[in-house]
Amino acid sequence: MSQPASSPGFVRGLNLFDATMVVIGTMIGSGIFLVSADMARLINSPGWLLAAWGLTAVLTIAAALSYGELACMMPEAGGVYIFLREAYSPLWGFLYGWTLFAVIQTGTIAAVAVGFSRFLSVLMPWVAENNYIVAPIHISEGYAVSLSTAQLVGVAVILLLTWSNSRGLQYGKIVQNVFTTAKVGAIAALILAGLFLGRNAEAAANFTDFFRVGTFDASLGVVAGSMFGLMVAVCVAQSGSLFSADAWHDVTFIAGEVRDPRRNVPKALVIGCTAVVLLYLLVNLIYLLVLPLAGIQTAPSDRVATAVVERIFPGYGSALMAVAIMVSTFGCVNSLVMAGARAYYAMAKDRLFFASAGTLNSASVPGHSLWMQGAWAAALVLPRTFNPATGTYGNLYGNLLDYVISAALIFYILTIAAVFRLRATRPDADRPYRVPGYPVVPALYILGAALVLVILFAYRPATTWPGLLIVLVGAALYAALPKQPAGPKPSGGSRTK
Repeated sequence: MSQPASSPGFVRGLNLFDATMVVIGTMIGSGIFLVSADMARLINSPGWLLAAWGLTAVLTIAAALSYGELACMMPEAGGVYIFLREAYSPLWGFLYGWTLFAVIQTGTIAAVAVGFSRFLSVLMPWVAENNYIVAPIHISEGYAVSLSTAQLVGVAVILLLTWSNSRGLQYGKIVQNVFTTAKVGAIAALILAGLFLGRNAEAAANFTDFFRVGTFDASLGVVAGSMFGLMVAVCVAQSGSLFSADAWHDVTFIAGEVRDPRRNVPKALVIGCTAVVLLYLLVNLIYLLVLPLAGIQTAPSDRVATAVVERIFPGYGSALMAVAIMVSTFGCVNSLVMAGARAYYAMAKDRLFFASAGTLNSASVPGHSLWMQGAWAAALVLPRTFNPATGTYGNLYGNLLDYVISAALIFYILTIAAVFRLRATRPDADRPYRVPGYPVVPALYILGAALVLVILFAYRPATTWPGLLIVLVGAALYAALPKQPAGPKPSGGSRTK
């Protein structure tokens, strides 16, 4: 089998282990340590909380298996942007790339970087979101801009990792492998500690009538004890668990730098996603073994993992989990920074992004693209939301990420539907890897994700419909771009830039 051509200047410096570390590194941030509290409040059942994570596992693995076929057809820098462009049109590729740059990738980088600083505050209390260097400057009734010590640390993390990645693939790979290995080790230690030291009689009550169906979160407005209400609660809860398991596809962005990508990218997707969702299921089982359901629902600041470790090691839990989550979030930011810039590089090569983003620096990485992403992600750290009724501040990127969860699901559904479309439109394309269980596996994801999407639009309209507006802004930008003459359609799966 011939080696697929990479984009000019890229170095194929990532082996299967490195690519798998990218998958795991981008997936595991801080969400797994936090979101189970809100999910438990929504569902109010220990068994169905675990089942909700099981649904996330099924959807994630089905998606990874499906993306593998597209990745081996088009093993080049750009990933999902390339898949949508080739399956549908440049418009759909641009809409994804625009949303990725505007919110999905950069907003996640901002959120995880500030998450790092929040847990640093456990060890260094002067790092806090209310310890201001520049006090909030209100720009409207509901919005302000500020610079706290926590925000400053978040910005510093983003800029540091942008700089290290701009020095070459080797630098990003080393940081990635070290921190991802450490975070997996920390999660494994949490699981073992909970299994052998944390089990107690109070939490054992979770396993009495494990799949009970009682009341649900009042904001859902569904009937207590009903199976329909349970379906709604589990689907709405997916916004937390799917976000915690998101970014698994980022390895496709850097396929142009993976050795033997037709073999290694699909393998990395399947191995990495399977490993992470199994860890997530085990972590949630540990939560249920150590804390009663009410303890999960009321964990201070939703820090469920911290409450678990504090129960096992009284007086040391907060510090131990702070270090573990700092390791996890630092490695996650590195993965997100490294991968995202390759998507904008591919867009720029198609003249759909700033031209300089489509160039490589002397270290054979897209330096301008990295710094554009880093600058915008750092900028997203600064705006704050303000609630006049309570006088409290939030973070704008948090709202934006809530808004685009639904939009991201739409793009994922379209991408997996591209497996069907490309089998019809390019039946003779080289497919060394094909989705196992086709057509059931990709159809399973499409149907499951579509159900979650419909429920989110019906029961969480305030945080879903705005996501479509962000995409529509992208459509307006695309319409305003100068149109390039159409080139010949590539006959195979991969296109060399």
